[in-house]
Amino acid sequence: MRHQNGSDLSWSDVTDKSVWLNRRQLIAGAAAIGLAGPAAAGISAVPSSLSTQEKPNTLEEITSYNNFYEFGLGKEDPAAYASALTVDPWSIQIDGLVDRPGTYPLDDILKGVTLEERIYRFRCVEAWGMVIPWIGFPLATVLDRVGIQSGAKYVAFETLLRPEEMPGQRSSILDWPYREGLRLDEAMHPLTILATGLYGEEMPKQNGAPIRLVVPWKYGFKSIKSIVRISLVAEQPETTWNMMAPGEYGFYANVNPGVDHPRWSQASERRIGAGLFSSRQETVLFNGYADEVAGLYKGMDLAKFY
Repeated sequence: MRHQNGSDLSWSDVTDKSVWLNRRQLIAGAAAIGLAGPAAAGISAVPSSLSTQEKPNTLEEITSYNNFYEFGLGKEDPAAYASALTVDPWSIQIDGLVDRPGTYPLDDILKGVTLEERIYRFRCVEAWGMVIPWIGFPLATVLDRVGIQSGAKYVAFETLLRPEEMPGQRSSILDWPYREGLRLDEAMHPLTILATGLYGEEMPKQNGAPIRLVVPWKYGFKSIKSIVRISLVAEQPETTWNMMAPGEYGFYANVNPGVDHPRWSQASERRIGAGLFSSRQETVLFNGYADEVAGLYKGMDLAKFY
């Protein structure tokens, strides 16, 4: 991943001018009325030096092609069915090995938070990729607020369970609710964020509204959507895909071109939006974030801990 200084980052350089101008209008409107959490007309955020210089995918590509099995197995199902999801009000239960457990309204979680634009590479375990301009803040901000107790080694997450609004949950394809987890040092890493928006707007429902995890050096299924619970625990938590098929989906799930999925190669990826006849791109270790995160796994066999 190549960095650029926040003062050098210009959206007019990375997306269409019409989209950029519209985004600036949204931010101006948000500044005038004040940031109002997930209900804001637009989200004001500061650029981040942790952003990639790669051009983001379009909003249409990001919102129309993704996995969110709570709404169905097809890539278009989330966009087709997520409109029924109620995201306001929203609260997150934070419990386990913390000093201040409780159920926190999302507006309270966002109070005092500095939102940042993080343009991250996104790599799906299915060997396709995008570049997405998230709006979010470090997960560490929330964890520090609630007080991490000395026995905590992992962070576990759960997605909303509401089958009346999430039709995919009426099937038995997965053991609901969707669960994920990180090691504590991964969760506290500056690249790990809770995202509440993208492209300067609130998070679309099909992409994990109103708040989701983004861990850019791991395969996308680790970045759990529509979070309602965060637990700090001493033991490695069970995670949905690892429970379903442990031989195919590891707990760590770090992007690694040298470790294939049992049913397909991970050596290359298909960039969404690049065109039907475009050549595939080589997969980069840790999705291009090796300089930042490789130290987390020093001494570990990256193949064994896939």
